[in-house]
Amino acid sequence: MKKNFPLQAEGKHPDRVLEAVKHDIRKYFKRERNRALPKGVDFWDFDCKVGLNADSAEVVRVSAVIEAVDAAAKTGAISVYVEILCKQGVRVILERAPDEQDALDHDAA
Repeated sequence: MKKNFPLQAEGKHPDRVLEAVKHDIRKYFKRERNRALPKGVDFWDFDCKVGLNADSAEVVRVSAVIEAVDAAAKTGAISVYVEILCKQGVRVILERAPDEQDALDHDAA
């Protein structure tokens, strides 16, 4: 999703417009996460950018997208640009050193 969301609409309170923008973003994340995973893929990951326009958009974590939109709205911006690109994610399991594994086994017993 690459979209420029207006933060001001005639006849609507700015807080309601902001809530509608955040709802659309959350709805997009939910819709993408519910898609069927291809074989060999563990989860859907996202590349996210937020800014006042496409040129000034900065990379943010998935958990910080809503906060970045709030920050843009607090500056009095007329619109906010949000770019969320879905990609395939694979979990990486880190191997533990043998001495760490023995310590964990000893603590569990």
